[in-house]
Amino acid sequence: DLELHLQRCQQLSVTVLTDHQDLSNTELKTVTNSTAPQEFRIRAKLRTYKPQKLHQSVKLHCSKCNSLQEVPDGDDFDFILHGFANTAPNPELHNTSWYESVTWTTQDQKQREIAIHFVKHDEMLQHPEDTLLMIEGGTLKEIWKLTKRFKCVIPVRSTEDDLELLDLSAPFLLQGNVKYYGCKQCSTPKPMKNLSSIATEQQPSWEPTEIAQVLGIELLQYVFIMKFTLVDETGALNAYLFDY
Repeated sequence: DLELHLQRCQQLSVTVLTDHQDLSNTELKTVTNSTAPQEFRIRAKLRTYKPQKLHQSVKLHCSKCNSLQEVPDGDDFDFILHGFANTAPNPELHNTSWYESVTWTTQDQKQREIAIHFVKHDEMLQHPEDTLLMIEGGTLKEIWKLTKRFKCVIPVRSTEDDLELLDLSAPFLLQGNVKYYGCKQCSTPKPMKNLSSIATEQQPSWEPTEIAQVLGIELLQYVFIMKFTLVDETGALNAYLFDY
């Protein structure tokens, strides 16, 4: 457990944070006055680390524009879904050559209309564990139920001509318990009909990277970031951890 390890590190008077046994210890003052890149073995105290809570270390990174952003929480996603829930699905977009549609009206007070579009392969529906589906008008709870049974779920909305992705503040794809996001700055979202090119493949794998590519989405990657402040008798050094 990294959090417990970091707490122990703070309790110890001296901690070896990098372990190059073939190198002698270098003072932090020498490290900070040296030009990068070089390899050092240091002996220092851990003064502070950020963020204090490990889950806050996970960010979303765009490799194209190099931007970093916070991972939206479930409430943000739920709010976006509710914003589109009042828009009735367009029946003219149901049951096309590459997906089969099922619609119903909820029994709650709002009586929402929900449409689920199951993408076909060779004009046949795939097994649930291999199926990509698109949902209109669903709530977060309903979407999570679908992700437990089907391979991929994409929240969409109807226009006059085609199905489209929601606002990119929402995940464009859910697979299992993982939400995939696109970069707002670098993405140029395309209509869902572009997915039909994957459906015609011999064995559609529905990989997030391939889905993102055909939908014009620059996929954001989850990264782990931490900042450590190290000190010895000669000075202080900020060390950053950035990893996929």
